[in-house]
Amino acid sequence: ILPRFGKSDMSKTSAYAPVVHPHRWLPESVSLASWEEIEPYYRALLDRPLTSASELESWLLDSGELNAAVHQERDRRYIAMTCQTDDAEREAAHLAFVREIEPQLKVMQNELRARYLDCPFRNELDARRFEVFNRAQANRRSLFREENLPRETELAELEQHYQKTIGAMTVTFRGEERTLAQMSVFLEETDRALRQEVWELTTRRRLVDRDTLDGLFDQMVALRTEIARAAGFESFTDFAYRSRERFDYGIEEVARFRDAIEGEVVPIVSELHQRRRAKLGVDRLRPWDLSVDPEGRPPLRPFQETEALVQGTERIFEHIDPEFAAQFRFLHEKGLLDLANRKGKAPGGYQTTLEDDRLPFIFMNSVGVDGDIRTLLHEGGHAFHALAARDQELAAYREAPIEFCEVASMTMELFGGRDLSEFYSPEDAQRSYQELLEGVVTVLPWIATVDGFQHWVYAHPTHTREQRRAAWTELVERFGGAVDWSGYEDVRGSSWHRQLHIFLYPFYYVEYGIAQLGALQLWTRWLSDRSGAVSAYKKGLALGGSRPLPELFEACEIPFAFDRDTLRPLMAKVAEQLQFE
Repeated sequence: ILPRFGKSDMSKTSAYAPVVHPHRWLPESVSLASWEEIEPYYRALLDRPLTSASELESWLLDSGELNAAVHQERDRRYIAMTCQTDDAEREAAHLAFVREIEPQLKVMQNELRARYLDCPFRNELDARRFEVFNRAQANRRSLFREENLPRETELAELEQHYQKTIGAMTVTFRGEERTLAQMSVFLEETDRALRQEVWELTTRRRLVDRDTLDGLFDQMVALRTEIARAAGFESFTDFAYRSRERFDYGIEEVARFRDAIEGEVVPIVSELHQRRRAKLGVDRLRPWDLSVDPEGRPPLRPFQETEALVQGTERIFEHIDPEFAAQFRFLHEKGLLDLANRKGKAPGGYQTTLEDDRLPFIFMNSVGVDGDIRTLLHEGGHAFHALAARDQELAAYREAPIEFCEVASMTMELFGGRDLSEFYSPEDAQRSYQELLEGVVTVLPWIATVDGFQHWVYAHPTHTREQRRAAWTELVERFGGAVDWSGYEDVRGSSWHRQLHIFLYPFYYVEYGIAQLGALQLWTRWLSDRSGAVSAYKKGLALGGSRPLPELFEACEIPFAFDRDTLRPLMAKVAEQLQFE
């Protein structure tokens, strides 16, 4: 599914030539396809004598190199599986890693972690340089329980089952089999009856698998609760905050953030909904009325072929900063983009890093709608982050906390969202920009809904499905604005099924909200000082994960804050741009 990059291959481009990082210790052509091939390298590290701080540091860099190479083997298989979930060979290869390699790998990596943490020469290493690394390693050792490995394997298999179930969802519409992503384009049509027909058709298809998805989630909740209790936590919530390394904020701060969203953002969303209802000339705003242009203009269709999306987005990056365009062109040339939707492809979009090659890969499901541009800008921001941090010597520092990773991506959406002349006329470009800003506003209550739901779920691990639907419904009513679900209450109760993070990445969602505030602060500066905003953005990205989260924000010249006082002026700026009266 992906080329394997020789170290010389990466420089064969005139636009962007990343610095080559040959292996320090591993053979360049090392094969790590099985545990029998992997284990001897870990054994060699465990057996290597360490008699000084310099030897420890060299050992640490070699350990990072091995971990990166093994993780790349894992990620290549994951990428291949998500690109075609109905391919039995790819599925088997991914599951083989999950079942046969990963459990043993976790044990061995924990032994390496213990050897480092207990080494008498560790205190002689540079305290500031290793501050973040030491904190993370100590935390991970404290959470590790060998008895949890079979549970984690079972969870990974359930998560793949979810991806396969969603990837297989299609409907027949106008005589053609279509994926649900492909059906979403019809929700932008001006014919309201058509929109309702499409919404109901896709909704009925989701309900076919409702019991399957509920059953998968029941098992996930039970397993996650067992994992948390085995690690000494009363609830999975507490365990998740620790495992996600939320060292700089906690459950109470997140609860206050949800309250701030309710107070500062939900009224704006309700106003947007009322304006939309009035412009559409309907008495009630229904779920199928949220994507259509409220003034009756035809849907924005920025491109037909994926190549046009790539070329147009590259030119947007050129306008922001020529370095970004060169990097994006490099990804395209090297086959590191898989963008088009198709049957059997896993849902959503992501950017992952091939850690040994230190190169990003972008996955998404484009169908020719306006949102596809924003998705590619978003994942492009992640890719630029990976490339900015690829020269960090310590492998662990090539990754940043999620709260800051999403600043990289969301900021790029905002930087690029006002310059869409490559796709649109000036009038349609302004429409797209307006939709972007409306999306920034409406996503915050959705984030609060998803986050609040997960807090409820894991605070009540023995809940019934009926109680779960009721809890979700209550949150939708709290944060959902002015949408009327009358007659579709049962559908609303299960509408959380479409949010893959709830299934695959528990408690990974509030990060988007925290990061959105960081991105909005950079965007506010961008409006009057483009070069300064880009410079600050790049400075922060280059740090990777080498500093604590608040310092990463500070490097971008923005505060790490997500309270009501931070939120209020940012919402006022967005409202100003939306020309609220």
